[in-house]
Amino acid sequence: MLTLVENHSLPRTAAFFDLDKTVIAKSSALTFGKSFYQGGLINRRAALRTAYTQFVYLVGGADHAQMERMRAYLSALCRGWNVQQVKEIVAETLHDLIDPIIYDEAASLIEEHHLAGRDVVIVSTSGAEVVEPIGELLGADRVVATRMVVEDGRFTGEVEYYAYGPTKAEAVRELAESEGYDLSRCYAYSDSVTDVPMLEAVGRPHAVNPDRALRREAAARDWPILTFQRPVRLKQRFSGFAMPQRPALAAAVAVGTAALTAGLVWYASRRRARPGTA
Repeated sequence: MLTLVENHSLPRTAAFFDLDKTVIAKSSALTFGKSFYQGGLINRRAALRTAYTQFVYLVGGADHAQMERMRAYLSALCRGWNVQQVKEIVAETLHDLIDPIIYDEAASLIEEHHLAGRDVVIVSTSGAEVVEPIGELLGADRVVATRMVVEDGRFTGEVEYYAYGPTKAEAVRELAESEGYDLSRCYAYSDSVTDVPMLEAVGRPHAVNPDRALRREAAARDWPILTFQRPVRLKQRFSGFAMPQRPALAAAVAVGTAALTAGLVWYASRRRARPGTA
């Protein structure tokens, strides 16, 4: 458990989280394969291949060569997709697909970092159209994700910005410069050896459910190794989830409170109007 609250007279700090198999139990990009198939974006063969790729990724992780093959496959797959349709499909299925696979331990860490006054930044190789809504769901302050080239509202299949390996570390350093983070006091979490550059960039790196190569690296460098294994829906633990309210959450709470108040007023007026009631 994190116990120290930030001294705000000191430089700001942040916690940088990889997403796939660190915060959520699967690949965020591949998780939406069935939804994209149902939405007509991919055919049955592509849907089956996506499911198989997800299985291989979950069982064995992905080294650099595998990540490159996955990047090339997904880039080619999304060529010609309507960007707005992708965003709508993700929005419609986000809670059903992502909420159940969020690690309880990761959600608790995010909460603890926020309570300690640190920003939370999701840094993911998956596409921004998928990662940004997940980041909002998690209450992250910022998101760094891969961006695809878009022309006339459709993906061209080319990559504009690839958030992977050393590029993640560069993004972390750029954020530190623009936001005033003291990287020597910042945290980072990842499951993959490909994220060693990001982990090296901060003073407090952590290996989460590490692949074999990262486990060896973490042991050699004496980095803490964490095991996350309890996926849980946020709403199931929400009563104990004291994350500072974000605007969207505050709006939802306000709407819910207004609805409850209106219901109570209606119920009271019905009781007053009913003969013989006290």
